[in-house]
Amino acid sequence: MDGITYGRTLLLCTLLLWVFQVVSSGNVNVVVKPKVEVLKGQPATLPCTVTPLTTGTVVEWYIDLGTRTRIAFRQGTEKKVDPGTPLTDRINIGEDFTLTISSVKPSDELNFTCQVSDPAGSPDGTTSLKVFSEPEHPKLSTSQAISVGTPSSSEVGTCETKNGHPLPRIVWFRDAKPLPEVKDKREKTYMVTKQVTETSGLITVMSSLYMQPTKEDKDSEFYCTVEYSMPGNKIETKDSNRIKINLNYPSGTIKFSLFNATVPVKEGDTVTMKCETDGNPQPLFEFTKNGADVQGKDGLLILKSVKRSDAAQYKCTALDFEIDFVLEKTINLTVDYIDPVNVTPAESKVVMLGDKATWQCKTKASRVHTVQWKKGSEVLSQNGTLSIQNVSYQNAGEYVCVGAVPSVPGLMSQASVNLTVKGKPVIDPPAPVRVGKEGDKVTLMCVAYSLTSPDFTWKPSGGEQSIMVEGNKWVSTLTLKTTADIINNGVTCKVNNEHGTDSMAFPLSLEQVGSSAEAGQGGSSAVVIAVVVCVLLLLLLVGLLYCLSKNNKLSCSKKDTKEVNSGMTNSSVVVELKTDKLNEEDGLLNKKNATEQ
Repeated sequence: MDGITYGRTLLLCTLLLWVFQVVSSGNVNVVVKPKVEVLKGQPATLPCTVTPLTTGTVVEWYIDLGTRTRIAFRQGTEKKVDPGTPLTDRINIGEDFTLTISSVKPSDELNFTCQVSDPAGSPDGTTSLKVFSEPEHPKLSTSQAISVGTPSSSEVGTCETKNGHPLPRIVWFRDAKPLPEVKDKREKTYMVTKQVTETSGLITVMSSLYMQPTKEDKDSEFYCTVEYSMPGNKIETKDSNRIKINLNYPSGTIKFSLFNATVPVKEGDTVTMKCETDGNPQPLFEFTKNGADVQGKDGLLILKSVKRSDAAQYKCTALDFEIDFVLEKTINLTVDYIDPVNVTPAESKVVMLGDKATWQCKTKASRVHTVQWKKGSEVLSQNGTLSIQNVSYQNAGEYVCVGAVPSVPGLMSQASVNLTVKGKPVIDPPAPVRVGKEGDKVTLMCVAYSLTSPDFTWKPSGGEQSIMVEGNKWVSTLTLKTTADIINNGVTCKVNNEHGTDSMAFPLSLEQVGSSAEAGQGGSSAVVIAVVVCVLLLLLLVGLLYCLSKNNKLSCSKKDTKEVNSGMTNSSVVVELKTDKLNEEDGLLNKKNATEQ
């Protein structure tokens, strides 16, 4: 058990010696921390423990500025801060001899010695103060364009981070992979690092990356990371912005294509042809049409509102003087078209009612096409011929001939003609008119078709009249009171113009209100009769059931006498059922018999 206790005590003492520096001289011991870490601007506390204490014990703090310089001392209650040192205005020595430094600076990163002056000896202990400052985010700036194939390395960019302490480290990355830190300028890839200590004691670090890039580096992404130390042996990092190299390299291939154009191309479209190479920067380009020079700009050849005459072979040639071969590409441009439709006769027509109207429509196109005659959305013909037999007023209006190329969306041409129909007026047959009773008001509408304004005549006349017109459709409205004569003879609408007359009778009739009432009464009588019949049938059924149930006791017959046999008991009585009429007849017969007797 004593061995275990001794081992634990020895281990504890070892740990204490590791944490604190213990210095003894004679019988006096000095205990300090070997290292104190603090962030810039924060206070630092440097403890110093002296045992045993006597009234004559003097504790002094020193710093190493090339020579040992005292900054403060204490003896009992007496203490003093030495003037003329970098720490004079920012330090204090406590009763336990702890040295406190306010608002630590990077320049405070020194060795601090706590020394005891005592008759028994003069031991001391030294603490190293470490000051930390987190640097700013690194900024990566790019250089000018770099050409592939140069014999020496070129600067890719410079990474800069400011206000760090202690000295930060910059690491370069290409496509998220770290680049080895190379300082030898004889290598193809190397870094040049510079550092500047500011008046504040903080450090600015700049690192420039030099490379001999290849064409494969055109899409590579570069950035840098700053690594810096923090208290507690922590290593932290911050990343810069990303950049890509502005890399110049010669062309190897060329591409010439239609850009932002509908396919197939039709007359009226805007066509843009784009020429580009895989080099950087893009070279100058020359354009030709069937061998003749045409003007382009920045690798684009633009043809606005193309015509069929623009169909040709176009060639683009790259003028890249970095290469010793010709780069060129061609496009065969096809422009689809359709001619304006030709309508024969081209003029609109005025046709008499009942006559015939005919038009022919033709066109030509670069591909298979269709020709249709339409009125509104209705397709009337698909062979180019429009023929209307027995023309009516309803045939009047605009007719459109549409030529189209189905395989080329939007490629079409059209023309229109108008058909005007003239002749005598034509009245639409009216619908039957019903009135409630004589004296009610009724409104009649006479619809007639006529090219010119017709005259309307109502018979009988009177009432309120109005006329509306829509194209060749004329509507006359009449509102009047009904009379017996109107109900019996109807109303006639007569329409006439310079070509003739048409008339139409409007028959009127009264609504049959009485027939409905009679039908209702007839229905009620039928219900009453049905109820009576049902009651009689029910009574008959009850009587029949009663007779059947009394078959052995009651004798149902039509005898007119009652017989009572003296030899029978009262229970053997024959009862005869009669109607009232039979009873009356029985009474009369009995009287007659009594008289005869």
